[in-house]
Amino acid sequence: MASSSIKHDVTSNGDTLRFGLDSVKREIVGSHPLESLRENSNTFWENQKKMGLALTYGSSFNLRRDLDAQILARFQRPPGALPSSMLGLEALTGALDDFGFEDYLNLPQNSESFRPADMHHGMEVRLGISKGPVQPSFL
Repeated sequence: MASSSIKHDVTSNGDTLRFGLDSVKREIVGSHPLESLRENSNTFWENQKKMGLALTYGSSFNLRRDLDAQILARFQRPPGALPSSMLGLEALTGALDDFGFEDYLNLPQNSESFRPADMHHGMEVRLGISKGPVQPSFL
């Protein structure tokens, strides 16, 4: 008699707050049709834009644009009172035109309990001199 066992992967999705609770219904049903349509249309229009730029300016234009996006994505302001705005990357990708609710609601700087991070400790963590998360400075 062969015994049947149910495969259970404990480490597959450990971050419940980020990925939500595991459920059988989500695995069976899948994503909402409008969600998949939105994702497909975004990738379709990005590919169309890249193809149009390649036909207009040549094939090397998209390579340079991708390299510029990689460089601008790595550029960040040192940790401190002001967060990085990634203005150059937003200008390159055209995200400056998109203004969502996350741009003005629930900003941590507007909170009464907000304490800015200690700039010196943040730079030490970034450079690998110190370990641990950036500690907020005491006012």
